Amino acid sequence: MDNKDDVAVVIAPLHLQSHLRQLLHFACRISSYGLPVYYLGLAASNREARQHSTTLNPCDIEKIHFHDLQIPNEDPPPDIPMHIWHASMRTREPIASFLGDISSKARRIVVVHDLLMSYNVQDISSYPNGESYVFHCLPIFDMYCSHYAPAAGFPIPLEEALLKRLPSNDGCYNPEDVEHHAKYLNHCMGKNAGDIFNTSQVIDGTAIVDSMANLATMQNKKLWALGPILLTQDHDKVQTKHFCLDWLNKQPPKSVIYVSFGTSTSFSAEQIKELAIGLELSKQKFIWVLRNADVGDPVNNKCEENRSGTLELPEGFEERVKGVGLVVREWAPQQEIFAHPSTGGFMSHCGWTSCLESIIEGVPIAAWPIQFDQPKNAFLVAEVLKIGLHVREWEQRNELVTASTVQNIVCKLMASEEGDMIRKRAQELRTAVKRSTEEGGVSRMELDSFIAHITR
Repeated sequence: MDNKDDVAVVIAPLHLQSHLRQLLHFACRISSYGLPVYYLGLAASNREARQHSTTLNPCDIEKIHFHDLQIPNEDPPPDIPMHIWHASMRTREPIASFLGDISSKARRIVVVHDLLMSYNVQDISSYPNGESYVFHCLPIFDMYCSHYAPAAGFPIPLEEALLKRLPSNDGCYNPEDVEHHAKYLNHCMGKNAGDIFNTSQVIDGTAIVDSMANLATMQNKKLWALGPILLTQDHDKVQTKHFCLDWLNKQPPKSVIYVSFGTSTSFSAEQIKELAIGLELSKQKFIWVLRNADVGDPVNNKCEENRSGTLELPEGFEERVKGVGLVVREWAPQQEIFAHPSTGGFMSHCGWTSCLESIIEGVPIAAWPIQFDQPKNAFLVAEVLKIGLHVREWEQRNELVTASTVQNIVCKLMASEEGDMIRKRAQELRTAVKRSTEEGGVSRMELDSFIAHITR
């Protein structure tokens, strides 16, 4: 019997939209090797992952075995990110039950899970035929520079001038959240057999990837940098119907800047006003996804977008920018927007999924980090890869970004020689990344290596 026929892969994502999508794309990639793949999530999260992964081939999604985890209904905490965490912490028992059932049917069961799901999948270590791997929805650059290098006393392979500008960890995470997470995660860390990163040597650099791989070896683990795992279709084959794509069809090539800050960011009314005025003053074409952080209750099957109905724009703004700008107050098909030939720039919070999607399509970034890994991601994009610009330095994170700053950055990225050079580098990186994922490319070889390892 072929080893692949008796190895089952279980995917356990954190219930956040960007994480759900990354791990569903990875599930489809693993499935393409002929392995059975089970995707575990709350019912609303599974539905959301399928609906928002619009560039995946429906036939590939149909091959994935979705399993809806059942947990008791409870009133959600007021803080939505902590609610997601709170809900995730209650999935250990149904996940353990599922693993017990599937482990009796397979020679080996392989669990690939989000880092913050480590507590919930820890029971896999009790099965002699089970093993687990952490899937990191962020680049090695952030993990190495923020955590591993300082802890191990390893050098960061950057020029001295860049090292001095590397953003600190200050303000990236809420200390109370970190302490809360650590209480659950510390005792189950180290039980996994390796780490998977949704990035590559082409993006993070060979020196940093090799340094992280050496650290993994010292811990008797394996590491794979096998990204980007975000499957795309040719623009001409995309079947998504959305009014913003119809609007883009009418615009000149590379003329539109896409403005979006993800699903976990909310701006103040004052900041929204300054951003609106800056976009208007720039006189550049734009699509602006205007929305607050997602709301809803995934535990009770109510994952919802925040429709941003209470977010106010300057009086007459949408009328004045008609034909030049488009405001979208709902979910937008981001990958398709990046793939569209009229898109020439991206103003972003620099969440890693968004960074990858823009890199894959060669779209340069105006970096406006808010929290988490985003400051290091912004630095990687603007200073190391040189495919973007800083909207503001991380040290000024608490200051209002004025309309004039927005205007200047948009004009520089979209209508200057410097912007043209940045766009050229972004296109060159796109080509290099694409080659890395093809037969014989470094990322493809990493993926092949992972599949060979779990089917050994």
